[in-house]
Amino acid sequence: MILSVSVLAVMIGVVAGYSPNRLWSTNRYPYNVPYDQSFQEGYSLLKHTGSYGPYSNRASYGIGRDPPAGCAVDQVMMLRRHGERFPQASAGKAMMDVVQQMYKNKTGGGAWTDDLEFLNRWQFFVPEQGYFELESFMGPYAGLLESYRHGAEYRTRYGHLWDQSPGKRVPIFVADMERVTQTARKFGEGFFAWNYTTSAAINIISESGKMGANSLTPRCQSNSTGNSVCANLTNYHPQFDIAAARLNGMSPGLKLSWIDIFALMGKPSYLKMSAFELNVRGYSDWANVFTLDEWVAFGYQNDLDFYYCNGPGNADNKAVGGVYINATLTLMNQGPEKAGTLFFSFHKSSHDTNITPVLAALGIPYVEKDLPTDRIAFPNPYTISDIMPMGGHLTIERLACNATAAAPKDTYVRLVLNEAVVPFGACQDGPGYSCSLGNYTRLVQAMLLDYVSTCNVPASQPQYLKFFWEYSNSTDWNYQRGEYIPWQGSSDV
Repeated sequence: MILSVSVLAVMIGVVAGYSPNRLWSTNRYPYNVPYDQSFQEGYSLLKHTGSYGPYSNRASYGIGRDPPAGCAVDQVMMLRRHGERFPQASAGKAMMDVVQQMYKNKTGGGAWTDDLEFLNRWQFFVPEQGYFELESFMGPYAGLLESYRHGAEYRTRYGHLWDQSPGKRVPIFVADMERVTQTARKFGEGFFAWNYTTSAAINIISESGKMGANSLTPRCQSNSTGNSVCANLTNYHPQFDIAAARLNGMSPGLKLSWIDIFALMGKPSYLKMSAFELNVRGYSDWANVFTLDEWVAFGYQNDLDFYYCNGPGNADNKAVGGVYINATLTLMNQGPEKAGTLFFSFHKSSHDTNITPVLAALGIPYVEKDLPTDRIAFPNPYTISDIMPMGGHLTIERLACNATAAAPKDTYVRLVLNEAVVPFGACQDGPGYSCSLGNYTRLVQAMLLDYVSTCNVPASQPQYLKFFWEYSNSTDWNYQRGEYIPWQGSSDV
C-alpha cells in the first residue's frame, strides 16, 4: 500500500511524540524544518572554480558575523580584489583557438552530440574586443553589480564610522589598473550613495617596483628563498584523462588530451573558459561538460598553485604580505581618533596573488602541513575558492567591547574573510572568538618577517607603507577622466 505524503507525515509525527494538530499547526515537519540538513556547499561549482569564478561567501565556522554582544566596531580595514570580469585579450584569443581546433579535428561532419551538443549553437561570450579586461556588467555575477552591492552592504554594517562633517572625505586606496579602479568606484557609490561625489577620495597607488614597501602590491626584488615545488607543478590528475576519453568518444577525431581538458576548464595563466563565461553570462555550457569529480581535481590544482607560488608555501610571500599587516597593526594601535576609521583598499596586478600573501603573513587559514602534490588533500585546508575568488576580500575589525563574564573591557581584533569570521591563530581571548589588541599585536609582531631584508629592498626605495597617513583628499579620480591608460604588464589573465 502506498500512503499519501500527508498521511505518512502525520504517522511520523505521532511516532516522534507530536500530536497531528501540533505537527501541522507549527508547520515544523516535514516541509519547514528549523535547520537545513542538506548543506550543499561542497557540491556547488563555485567552490571548485578556484580564483577565476564568481564570488561566494567563505564556508563559515558558525561564528556570528555581527559584532558580539557588548561590542561595537570602531575601526575597519578592508582589502578587496576586483570583481568578476571579462578575460584579457590574450586569454580570449587562446580560448577561441582551442575551440577552433576542436571544430577542425572533429571528423565525419554532422551535429555535435551528447555533452558537446551545445557547440551547434554556442557563441563566444565576449561581445566585442573593447570589453576585454573590464568588469562584467550583466548576468547574476556581474562584477560592477557585485562591487556596488558590496559597498551598500558595508554602508549598513559600517556606516556609523563615516564622519560626515563638512569637507571631510574618506580616502579609498586603489592599485593602478582600470578594472580595479572600476571596482573601487562602484563600491564607493554603493557605500556613500548620493554623497560619493564629494565624500570619497579615490587615491590611485602606483604599482611600480620603485614604490618598494609603499605599495598595495609590494614584491620581492629577488626570490631569496626559492620554491622548487612551484616551479615543478604539473597540473595533472587522472580525472583529466577520464574526461578526455569521454569527450573523444562522443566526437571521433577530437583527440583531446588531459592538457586540453585542463585548458578548457581553466588552465592558470592560459585559459579559463568556464569560469569567465560564468562571470559574464551567469551560466556556462562548458562547465556542464565536466563532472563534479573533475572539477574537484581542477580546483585542487588551483589550490596547489596558490599555496606554493603565492601563499604560505613560500616564505617570501609571508614577508610581502607583512607590509599591509604591519601598517594595519599601526592603524589599530593609533586608534580611530588619531588614524581614522575607514580604510578601503583595492588590489591590482595579479590581484588574487597580492592578497594571499597577506593571509599567509597572518597564518590564516591555518595549514598544519604542506599540501600533497601527488594526491588531493581530503579535507583540504587551503581551498582558494573559499579564500580568494573574484571579489574576495579580507576585513579587519577593531572592536571596542564592554566587560563580560569571560573577558574584560578592552579593545579587540576580529578577522573576516569573505564574510566569514576566522579566529586568529591561538588567540581567542575576546568576545565572539576575537583577540585582544594587545595579544594580537604581540603575536603578529613575533610572526612577521621583515620585508626589506627578506626581499632585498634597495635603500633608495620606500621602506614602509605610508599612504594610509599621506594621501590626497582630491575627488579628481572619483570618476573616469578619459585619459586612463590600461595596464600592460599584468600576468593575471
